[in-house]
Amino acid sequence: MDKERIKLIRVLFFLFIILLFTSGSGCIRSFEEESYYNIRDMDISTDHTGASFVDLNVTTYIEKSFGDAEKNTSLLLKVYSRESGLLKVQEKIELGVLKKGETKAVSQSLSLPKTGGYNIRSVLFEGETQKSSGEIKVYNLDFLPADVQDIGLEISEMDFRVKKIEDGKVLIESDIYIANEGRKTSSDFRTLVKVREIDAGLLADKVWIQTGEIKPEATVIRSVNLTMPDQYNYAVEVLIWNNDTIVRRGEGYIQLSPEVEIKDKTATETKRIQTSEFESVDDYEKAPDETYAEESAAPGSSLFLSTVLLCLAAILRRRFE
Repeated sequence: MDKERIKLIRVLFFLFIILLFTSGSGCIRSFEEESYYNIRDMDISTDHTGASFVDLNVTTYIEKSFGDAEKNTSLLLKVYSRESGLLKVQEKIELGVLKKGETKAVSQSLSLPKTGGYNIRSVLFEGETQKSSGEIKVYNLDFLPADVQDIGLEISEMDFRVKKIEDGKVLIESDIYIANEGRKTSSDFRTLVKVREIDAGLLADKVWIQTGEIKPEATVIRSVNLTMPDQYNYAVEVLIWNNDTIVRRGEGYIQLSPEVEIKDKTATETKRIQTSEFESVDDYEKAPDETYAEESAAPGSSLFLSTVLLCLAAILRRRFE
């Protein structure tokens, strides 16, 4: 009987311990303060305005009002078209753990087409739980003027070839490589190509050309002929104009009289370039197509007339027999 009573006491004691532990854990959890966040404000600015796209910088100000929980947070930026309501772009950034009372400024970059307006929404998550959100609107992006220098074109390279040498003058063909790094077909821009003697700064020649319309991510070659005195060094400048404004520059060099260092490197001397050795000569001249056509047509015409005359003679002979 005493043994059963002792066993019962032990069981009750263990149950009491388990109940105490369970209730204690619940109390601890109940004292853990839930986190509260607030998106206080949102700012938006333009980083770059192109012809068809605009780069925006969106800054979201996040405040953690209450809460001791140390959980990772993230911010999701979503962009909706005001006209269609469709989601256009979304960007997510991890923020880590925010401290109680802390306010954090989070900047995110967006590249959007310059069409109409957008609703930009910031959504804050703690773990997988949404905690707060904010929204800002932008209107009439298509009315933003493009940056003056943004035409999408770059002068990537220049090549030079000697075409002719006569009376101390050199005719050089310059190949200019123009790349469209923009997102749409470029306009046709006026381009000035000029060659200037380096030491005196005197202008030797200048030519106006057109870039033509260039497709996105394409490179074209525009060639010009420049004439200059032999045995001088020159800078070739390429200036692309948009109306009355120079919007892109490029430069190359032609050294027909370069300087080289003497062995002891205390002086320099001019190295004479035999420009004629670089003169390009065409391998053949194309014969005129008209001459070739007339010559090849003559034998065929004589044969046809002979055949017709023979047939007529045979018919007349049969009639008179």
